[in-house]
Amino acid sequence: MLAVSTYPQDYIDESRSRIAAQVAAYEKLAVSVNKGADAQQRAGRDFEPKFFSAMILALDAAFVHRLRMKEQKDGNPLNEVRMLSNSILNDRGTMAADKTIKYDPKKSVLKYAFGDEVAVNAAGFKKLSAAFLAEIEAKYRG
Repeated sequence: MLAVSTYPQDYIDESRSRIAAQVAAYEKLAVSVNKGADAQQRAGRDFEPKFFSAMILALDAAFVHRLRMKEQKDGNPLNEVRMLSNSILNDRGTMAADKTIKYDPKKSVLKYAFGDEVAVNAAGFKKLSAAFLAEIEAKYRG
């Protein structure tokens, strides 16, 4: 697929709905696990960062062909998701720098510094995905 310069609003909306449905399914599961025994609660806590790492990959993959020129390199939420995805896939879940992006942890959504373990929870993912999708709409809506 060639680089994408615009996304139809219905595609952005469907992506937002798909993400929201997955988060809702996780939250429903988390509520039921938290009512269970200690072992179930520990399993739920171990599952959360793994699930939301996969959700970051899914979020990035839905818009993977976006034009880098439109994305810019100023450390925005699109850059942050790209960096998190690369860190999850290529750096064993440790936040890694991207020489082409001017990333400042203090200005980022999740505030990860280089070398931090990427362990996203539900609240962090909701905040990140909302910022990411708002940036997609602002820069790529067709």
